[in-house]
Amino acid sequence: MWDADGNEYIDYHAAFAPHVLGHNDPDVTAAVARALSDGLSLFGTGTTAFEGRLAELICSEIPWIESIQFLNTGSEATAQALRLARAATGRKHIIVMQGGYNGWHNDVACNLMTSLDVIGPRISPGEYPFVPISAGIPEEHQSLVHPVNFNDLDSVRFVCERYEIAALIAEPVLQNVGVIHPRTGYLGGLRGLADRYGFILIFDEVKTGFRAAPGGYAQISGVRPDLAVYGKALANGYPIAALGGRGDLMNYFVHREADKRVLLAGTYNAHPVPTIAAIATVEKLLRNDGEVYAHLERLGQRMENGIIEVATAHRMPVAVARQGSALCVYFMDHCPVDWHDLRAHHAFALDEQIRKELIARGTYVFPLAAKQWSISAAHTEADIQATLEHLDGVFAAVAQPATGG
Repeated sequence: MWDADGNEYIDYHAAFAPHVLGHNDPDVTAAVARALSDGLSLFGTGTTAFEGRLAELICSEIPWIESIQFLNTGSEATAQALRLARAATGRKHIIVMQGGYNGWHNDVACNLMTSLDVIGPRISPGEYPFVPISAGIPEEHQSLVHPVNFNDLDSVRFVCERYEIAALIAEPVLQNVGVIHPRTGYLGGLRGLADRYGFILIFDEVKTGFRAAPGGYAQISGVRPDLAVYGKALANGYPIAALGGRGDLMNYFVHREADKRVLLAGTYNAHPVPTIAAIATVEKLLRNDGEVYAHLERLGQRMENGIIEVATAHRMPVAVARQGSALCVYFMDHCPVDWHDLRAHHAFALDEQIRKELIARGTYVFPLAAKQWSISAAHTEADIQATLEHLDGVFAAVAQPATGG
């Protein structure tokens, strides 16, 4: 990509990761252009055949998605998922993850990258105070939300024994603080606790869905959520999101009893242009036995190996966490397991310095510490090699303190 001054960059930010195929993918662009030229974008009076086609594609590919609804943003989809869970269970309280990000609405706009001075030391079992990341969230609302650390089943159990929990929402891989993987057995443990305590298990796969795998990280882990939310890579940058899951839950959107029906409305839900873009994206991702995913995995592995090689050559302590085409370089001696671990051990200032130096050399990563890098299918081996050469120069520069004259 190019900035306003004409400087060229290899882009690993990818607009917060939706561009899984790369910017301006020719197949997606051609599909949208056909829709525009045929006047299909003018539809908007109800469900279209395109919406049905996209629903069929996703439901046939992801066996635990029995029914699906389309929205415009991930935040809209997570808001609907939580409302649906409360309607189905008749409960009010929810559990969220410290260090997770599930959207901008009141239930989840909290505890993203909170200072340990604010939330205090690690508590297990236990919950952390609700720390809003936005003004305008009433304290009464905050009392219904219970943040716990990722990878901590004991804390989920602790909260469930004290409150009637409607839902637990979590990214199956925390990808707004880099890439933090679930420990072995963690996601399965959440499934077991959901079954035991009767709450709805919601996987926020806005980042992992269609990037980590067609069925997101749930497909990789083999753990079935009750509801799942998708976005970003679903349409390669066009604004669309999806909420799907168990049919009995999704049927609350059309419940025969009016007082139990969950409102789902939106003028632009499943608008033909992003819906057609999503169809073209998903079809390309599934083409030829998933050759796009194989290409992304090769590039991701090459990048991971190269970063470790460059860091070793400069005696720079790093740990690389990667899930397919998404990765993060941590300046610590291990990959973090939760927010407390990351905040306590990662060299945040060094990370931001290195990111800014990379940008100056022509590799664009988001200039904030502990944010993921996103490789796209449009990247090549040559792009990865150029990036590693940039990183080699950056590590050499930061490893040598500047000398004064």
